[in-house]
Order: sequence, then C-alpha cells, then structure tokens
Amino acid sequence: MYHPTTRLLTALELLQSRRQLSGPELAERLEVNVRSVRRYITMLQDLGIPVEAERGRYGAYRLRPGYKLPPLMFSEEEALALVLGLATARRLGLAEPALAAEGALAKIERVLPVALRERVQAVQESLVLALSAPRPMPSNELVVTLGIGVRQQRQVWLRYRAWGGEESERVLDPYGMVYREGFWYAVGYCHLRQDIRVFRLDRVLELRLREESFSRPAQFDALDHVERAIARTPGTWHVVVLLKTTLEEAQRQISPALATLEATADGVLMRCHVDTLEWIAGVLAGLNCSLVIQRPEELREALATLAERLAASAQARS
Repeated sequence: MYHPTTRLLTALELLQSRRQLSGPELAERLEVNVRSVRRYITMLQDLGIPVEAERGRYGAYRLRPGYKLPPLMFSEEEALALVLGLATARRLGLAEPALAAEGALAKIERVLPVALRERVQAVQESLVLALSAPRPMPSNELVVTLGIGVRQQRQVWLRYRAWGGEESERVLDPYGMVYREGFWYAVGYCHLRQDIRVFRLDRVLELRLREESFSRPAQFDALDHVERAIARTPGTWHVVVLLKTTLEEAQRQISPALATLEATADGVLMRCHVDTLEWIAGVLAGLNCSLVIQRPEELREALATLAERLAASAQARS
C-alpha cells in the first residue's frame, strides 16, 4: 500500500514533467479518485508550491510557468523500477539505439547514493532476462511522432507497405499504439478504408503529423482491437469449432489474438484463420474441453492423424 506522502511526491514529479494534467489523468496515475487528487493539490499549494488549477468538470493542473524544483532523489523502489524497465527495453529492442538505454542507466546510477547504487548494480549484473528475440523496430522518430498524434488527437499521413508488397497512402486518426509479442502496431480510423484499421509500424515507410484534429471514441481499447484484428487476419483455412465449455473458460485457454469467441446456447463458437491445419489441430488437442469441428472438413482428418500419432507415442516403450 502506498503512503500518502509517496503519492504527494509522485504528484509533484508528474506536474514537473508535464505541461499540464487533468484530474482524471492524475487520479489514474496515482491510483486514487479525483477527490483525493484535489486534496493532494491543496497540500502542495499549502507547502508553497505554485500549482495552478483550471476550471472545468474535472479541472486541469500545472506548475506555474518557469517554476522548477531541484531534482528529487530516487527511492530504492524507484531506482530499481527504472533499471529493470531500461534493461527490459534494451533486451526487447525497445531502446533504439541500445546506447540510449546504456546512457540513461549511467545517468541514473551517477545520481544515486553509493549504497543504493551498489544495490541496484547488483540486481542489474545478476539478472538474466529470458525474453523473446526482438523483431523489426520502427524508428524512434516514427514512434514519437505517432505518440504525439495519439496524445494531441491530431491526424497523421502515412505511406504503408502491406504484407503482399503493395503500397498505399493513408490519412489516419491514431487512437493508440500497441507493442505485442515483438511487433509495434498503430490502430485508428483509416479515412481511405473508412473503418478502424491496424497497421504494423515496421511496414510504415513515411509518417507525418497533420494539423487536422479528431475525437477519439470514449473507452477505446487499443490492445483488444489489435488482438481481435490479428485473429481475423485472412489465412488459407477458415476454421469454425464449437467448444463445449463456457465463454469464461474458453477465454482463459484461448488468446484473443488466436481466435474470436462467441457464446451460444450449445457452447462457444471459436473462429479463426490459419495457414496450416496441423498447427490448429495441435491447439485444439491441448484444450481442456470437448469440441465439434464445423469447418473445414479437412481439419477432422488432421485432428485424427494427430490423435493416432499421440496414441502411438503413448504406447511406445523405447
């Protein structure tokens, strides 16, 4: 549980690092409600820190322009969180180039007290991160520009190369960015297709901010949309299977990026597109429920072949 003083100092750090923050934004970052945020703001003002508030339903807060506090010292928990975050980013290829992560780590260690520096270095030098190999990394400029578009709700123009090699130019209302299993994605409203679409950032050839603004749908879940889009990506085979289980249990066993799930009176309909039936047969064999294959018929043969091979393996003695 966080101590109120910790949240108060965190609120001050956030206000120093941003031009302004709304009440709900501060509440989310501090893990409190908006009323508590107002209480922390009042406490900072009582300490003589010039926090200015703008009127509105939730209000927005900022430090008086030109006001800066000396850097605050890191606690052990904060220093460890920074080091682990940078080390993970470096291993996943999120820090491009890698020297950027090394430089940030060196700067953090330089300002730490000797005792705390040694404790943090001990973790850094002894920790081994067994993570997936990094995939193609989009340029920092592209990621930052897109991030500005998402935050300021400004349209972007992009030139995109699809999986098949064809290129197109798009105007996009960027709703969010997602990093999932080694790949970066942008999701938003595509004016060319007049629909919400997902784009792999390593396939974006050019990207520029536009002056035009847009309004993002309330409560839009970028990760959920990306995972569902991946599950609907066309493949050689369109698979439909009825799972004899509940929707909750099916969701526990099946990633939303693998298939879409729909509750019915008879169970849960699982739909996906795959390139190889042998692979999806293995996935189905690992599910902890009965099932009925509805399409394609060829999947029945693939599952039967797998069952025979597993049965033979179970009987083998040497």
